[in-house]
Amino acid sequence: MKLTDKIAVVTGAASGIGLATAKTLAEAGATVILGDITEDKGRQEAQAIRDAGGKADFARLDVTDLDSIAAFAETVTGRYGAADVVANVAGWGKIQPFMENDIDFINKVVAVNFLGPVHVTRAFLPGMIERKSGKVVMVSSDAGRVGSTGETVYSGAKGGVIALAKSMAREMARYNITVNTVCPGPTDTPLLMAVPEKHREAFQRAIPMRRFAQPSEIADAVLFFASNRSDYITGQVISVSGGLTLAG
Repeated sequence: MKLTDKIAVVTGAASGIGLATAKTLAEAGATVILGDITEDKGRQEAQAIRDAGGKADFARLDVTDLDSIAAFAETVTGRYGAADVVANVAGWGKIQPFMENDIDFINKVVAVNFLGPVHVTRAFLPGMIERKSGKVVMVSSDAGRVGSTGETVYSGAKGGVIALAKSMAREMARYNITVNTVCPGPTDTPLLMAVPEKHREAFQRAIPMRRFAQPSEIADAVLFFASNRSDYITGQVISVSGGLTLAG
């Protein structure tokens, strides 16, 4: 699966699944623009991709800030033109009983996990529509398909991303723009490592393959939806979760 001469935008690209996605798309030949709120780490990772022979750039991006999103999109299009691929990977959450969620926590979860993909995608769609081609890949979560104890608002936001992508796929099909969703299960990222050990152990026991995903395994699914191998696939959802949601 080659992305030679393609321009790919990846959000949340300084670590975890976002970084693995940036590396994977760069290895496939894309010029990748890493967007993240963590500037120093993002710039370091973009340089590391270049040092490895890939093409990468970094631009600061806070997916909860409309001005930041607009500036990011302007930077990308000013330097590289319209994006061919937009991978919405940025996400955030924390294990906490629903009745302990305060309004600031709820608003942040929704802003990062749902409204972020809404506004980032909307910023890049005009160029895709004008060119009549493009690939949008949402990274949701299996929590959005079957729910997750202690992640109720997160699950709702991620479920919203799945519905968003399906509806957007219907609207964008006339422009030859595909919109698909990858749903990771528990993945070996800094976010998961911040979860209490007893919760991680429970997650692992629930996975038929009895291990967490590696970020690169999620990135491979993103690459499929970003490549021409998926040109006639849109509005679809794939779980990369070791069988966690077989019954979902």
